Amino acid sequence: MNKKTEGAILQRDGKTYAIMTNTPQGMVSPGDLEQIAAVAKKYAVPVMKITSGQRIILAGIRPEDLPGVVDDLGALAKPESGPGIKFVQGCLGTEMCRWGARDSLGMATLIRSQIRDGVYPAKVKIGVSGCQRCCSESQIRDIGVVGTTRGWIVFFGGNGGTKPRCADPVAWGLSDQEAADLVCRLLDYYRAHGEPRERTARFMERIGMQTLRSGLLSTIPYIPLENGR
Repeated sequence: MNKKTEGAILQRDGKTYAIMTNTPQGMVSPGDLEQIAAVAKKYAVPVMKITSGQRIILAGIRPEDLPGVVDDLGALAKPESGPGIKFVQGCLGTEMCRWGARDSLGMATLIRSQIRDGVYPAKVKIGVSGCQRCCSESQIRDIGVVGTTRGWIVFFGGNGGTKPRCADPVAWGLSDQEAADLVCRLLDYYRAHGEPRERTARFMERIGMQTLRSGLLSTIPYIPLENGR
């Protein structure tokens, strides 16, 4: 597999591959959908599925078709954000939803723009929800950001896999810039102290909240004493 197609996922049959589309926050245009559909028809892709991460997976692609699929998808086939970041998921927030307390799509875009490059110990999934109904599953993501009328709550260390874990709330009442900055700081701390292939849920089980408070949260000026210090 060459560099162009290195993001392709070998399927269970050991012969075919899947490509995950790059659709940040699950936002797509009519043109995006037409392009994806045209590629699927051209290469007779047998399976198309909307994933829990708000992306579309094209599965069952023949190895010889893989370069053509990637070329024809163009930017839609490019990996999201950076190494280790699987996706930044966002709900409708104040854009359309009657329950939205904060602009989740705007926050997800801000986070994506500020995520620092780098390889993390394991994959990272980020969920941004515009209210505490948590439609983006923010409390079972590695990093979750939840909107309230008083600002953003940031969660860390969630997982919805075979050993699920609710994320720990680490700060409340944050502004947009503060919440995005805290996400970057949490990622940097995790990158510096996490063990290879250790997801954030297992990382938090190992180090505990007190270590996170003393090692990171206590150094952040916009987190008050009752939150992190």
